[in-house]
Amino acid sequence: MKILYVSQYFYPETFRGNDIVFDLVSKGHDVTVLTGKPNYPLGFFYKGYKFWGIQNEQIHGANVIRIPTIPRGKGGAARLILNYFSFILFSFFPARFKVDTDFDIIFVQQLSPVTMALPAIWALKRNKKAKLYLWVLDLWPESVTSTSGFSNRFVIGLLDKVVKYIYSKSDYILVSSKLFEESIKLRSDNKRIMYFPNWAESLYENPEIKKDLELPVLPNGFNIMFAGNIGEAQDFETILKAANLTKTESINWVLIGDGRKLNWVKSQVKDHDLHNVYIFGRYPIEKMPAFFQSADVMLLTLKKSTISELTVPAKLQAYMASGKIILGAINGEAKFIINNNNIGLASESGDFNSLSSNAIFLKNLTTPQKILLESNSKNLYFKEYSKTVLLNKLEDMFITNNLNE
Repeated sequence: MKILYVSQYFYPETFRGNDIVFDLVSKGHDVTVLTGKPNYPLGFFYKGYKFWGIQNEQIHGANVIRIPTIPRGKGGAARLILNYFSFILFSFFPARFKVDTDFDIIFVQQLSPVTMALPAIWALKRNKKAKLYLWVLDLWPESVTSTSGFSNRFVIGLLDKVVKYIYSKSDYILVSSKLFEESIKLRSDNKRIMYFPNWAESLYENPEIKKDLELPVLPNGFNIMFAGNIGEAQDFETILKAANLTKTESINWVLIGDGRKLNWVKSQVKDHDLHNVYIFGRYPIEKMPAFFQSADVMLLTLKKSTISELTVPAKLQAYMASGKIILGAINGEAKFIINNNNIGLASESGDFNSLSSNAIFLKNLTTPQKILLESNSKNLYFKEYSKTVLLNKLEDMFITNNLNE
């Protein structure tokens, strides 16, 4: 099949869509990528890229068309809007008038902003027989209203109309969380909505733990590990309150990562004498499997909000692929997955009392009980969330739907 993949982000930026493109190429499909100039997450162009001009590349067998994109800078709102808008503006001409006219499939990895799907719709006008697949990873306008508190009715209303338009032009809508379906159905009468979750990076599925890795030695005791962004959404207020309640339980809360809230966390640890909280900072992803292996339990938390209750953090799959017990303070589908598959314990977002009591409960499990939960976690991942399973499912979907049309 001939496939056009559309997303503002692509290799060397690290997103799951890279796996989709390279897997389809490896299976003999002809894949073209319409994307921006790489600048995520650092905010400036990767080496070898500049703003001006459309840049054509061959990457691992995929034809890549790079659209001029204003780099996002250090994340200020104005610069971010320019980054989003520039991709839309400069992609119009190549999408509408230059891309090939014989694609079978047009596939959109829809992250933020939702408008990154518009070039796919413009390309669809040149490809009347193609089917448009929209993979919804960020739900709009909920992502805007929930995370930023933005409440301008006119702008939200306009975004809502854009979302409805994009949904109306999509033949198939894939959702990374089952709870996205309700929001989508409010804005679309599309009956072809399918569940297509995230998967973990390959290094978690088949970890090769090198002995010469320079890693800090974890403290003695039961180690609960948080790995990832230390930001507002991750609800460190709840984590630190739970840590305070477990000071005398030989339970350590180990934080691996960096983020805007790191200094606040450090000050709270100092002010409240949280001697059982250890902050090790940021490490490259290649070292994460070794960190995970050394922890007793992995921690998953999100603050209560409309969007967090609908979203499944991608790190959940990484934890499962690593065969880890998961301790959570999180709502929605992530909580359901953890509790209903016996891979750990999850309480409501913000419930630090339950988080601390669940931590103590997991610490006191017998070795056979812990091994069972770890086995459940890994088995669930390879049954329903592994990269191989999901990418084969996607290709089968493409082939079957095209044959039936």
